[in-house]
Amino acid sequence: MRSLGVFFLVLVALFTGCGGSRGTTSIKDLPPATTSTSVGPGDTLEIIVHEETFPKEYKIQGDGTIMFPYVGKLDVAGLETNQVSDLIRTKLAEAKVRYNAIVSVFPRTYASKKVAILGQVQKPGIYPWNEGIKLLDAIGLAGGFTSIADQKAVVLRREVVKGKTVTAVVDVQGISDGQTDIPLQPGDSIKVEARVF
Repeated sequence: MRSLGVFFLVLVALFTGCGGSRGTTSIKDLPPATTSTSVGPGDTLEIIVHEETFPKEYKIQGDGTIMFPYVGKLDVAGLETNQVSDLIRTKLAEAKVRYNAIVSVFPRTYASKKVAILGQVQKPGIYPWNEGIKLLDAIGLAGGFTSIADQKAVVLRREVVKGKTVTAVVDVQGISDGQTDIPLQPGDSIKVEARVF
């Protein structure tokens, strides 16, 4: 919980000008969202070992591990889902439980990956990122806009490389009117400004 507080403070600092961001860019110049299937603490995985009756749902613990039948504790934090499959396959063979097992791993929730929604939304905060989430989805998670939100000037910040962010101003009303919604990536932060009266 402390790490969420630190993450939130870092985001506030970025939005108040204390971060290492570049100037505002056009939404057309915003780098596309990158997706990552690496897993981390708090994520929930569905793991299927074909022709076996093992439990299917596993939550990654705070130390980055899962407890898997017959093989015990496995360190999976930072691995891609295909690497988790390979690890389980190898460990099942080493334990002489099953050779050449067919293992499928599907992420169910990415609690380790977050997006932040700040400013003029009903419930500002940090929300879990899930594959396929878009800007309007995130605003919906935060309860939607307040009555004084400037829907034509929503600020989206995206880290493009470690320590370097790009900022774009988005007209969300345009998205609602048929423009393409913007896919989000883990770590994106959104700030909804208040309208100037």
